[in-house]
Amino acid sequence: MNQGLLSVMQKLKGSTELELRIVLLGLDNAGKTTLLKCLTSEDVNTITPTQGFNIKSVASHGMKLNVWDIGGQRKIRPFWKKYLENTDLLVYVIDSADKKRFEETGLELSELADEENLAGVPILIFANKQDLGTASLASEIAEGLNLHTYRDRVWQIQACSAVTGEGVQDGMNWICNNLVNRKK
Repeated sequence: MNQGLLSVMQKLKGSTELELRIVLLGLDNAGKTTLLKCLTSEDVNTITPTQGFNIKSVASHGMKLNVWDIGGQRKIRPFWKKYLENTDLLVYVIDSADKKRFEETGLELSELADEENLAGVPILIFANKQDLGTASLASEIAEGLNLHTYRDRVWQIQACSAVTGEGVQDGMNWICNNLVNRKK
């Protein structure tokens, strides 16, 4: 099909679908893959640690979100920066119930925020595992991570449970509202 006919058909159908590149990062066991499976309505009961990365496309609000879920084990983290080029959004997942690793996850997020390829890129932090009784509140996590010091970009912290799906759609709405406006 030639380009002219395709563009006429797209105008008739509405606008061309906006395509975005999202990198999904966080420490191992934070719930990144569970979150991705929740977004794609896949079974969240059969998940193993990610060796390397998973890529999934998620349709949301008329956009195609290409999500790169990259393993969070310590030995993989040095390779994160290789995946950051042309990133439209960083989704950072934190295990809200793992207080012992808050300092470590904060350092990793801070290093990511300083990456040249992520300059000005919006960050959505999912404070995951809110369904657990030991989970810290998203507001406490935001304070502990000093998110208020991130003045060079828009950011949002969203309490969620990737297992129950609670809060995940709110995060997706934030992504769509913030990125559509930036891309136009």
